[in-house]
Amino acid sequence: MARGMARGWGRPILATDIRKPVAEALVAELGGSVLATNAELARQADLVVLCHKPAQLREVAAEVAPHAKAVASILGGVPLADLKAAYPDRPVYRFLPSTPVELRQGVVVRATDGHQDARLDQDVPALFAELGLLVDVDDALVDAAMGLMSNAPAYVALIAEAQIDAGVRHGLPPEKAAAMVVQTFAGTAALLRARGNDTLAVRREVTSPGGSTARGLAALERAGVRAAFQDALDAVLGVRS
Repeated sequence: MARGMARGWGRPILATDIRKPVAEALVAELGGSVLATNAELARQADLVVLCHKPAQLREVAAEVAPHAKAVASILGGVPLADLKAAYPDRPVYRFLPSTPVELRQGVVVRATDGHQDARLDQDVPALFAELGLLVDVDDALVDAAMGLMSNAPAYVALIAEAQIDAGVRHGLPPEKAAAMVVQTFAGTAALLRARGNDTLAVRREVTSPGGSTARGLAALERAGVRAAFQDALDAVLGVRS
């Protein structure tokens, strides 16, 4: 995700990574510098973006917190309270992006919080808004939002794959089936946006009474497509049925 955001921003970066060649490759692509330590990065950066594993919060904070001017986290499952405890007495922001941020077509969820710094409260969200749609939610709802948009690219890819496979089973060449399905997804997303996200209106436009789309939708409902997505979100949130 760090690489995707950096590519979306398209600016020179300061980077550290336990796998130094990964950071070197990204800096070679975008410009900037690979620094030897997290502490050195924190001393030089105006904003430190935390992209490590959630379990490393305290370990990384021990290096970064004494030097960081401001911190933005994309750590899943780490609430603002924990971030502020690890990075006291400085502005701390919590975001959660989705992988299409690499193309500036992602969703970035921002955990709402009180005022911290007049300039940074504007500049930091504006930076993340460059990556796609910025949506403010209560900190307690960030994980639910993650299940809708951060996990969802994998779901969309799986649905596309299933539809492509269905076409192949009926004789379509795989590359042509893939091109048609992916373009249909992209075009339908654009149409939904143009219709003000009115999913019902878009469905009705293509669904004639008793027609092929109505039969296909009925088959999907019988297969439990709605329940499957509810189960997926429940699984992400650890909800037991």
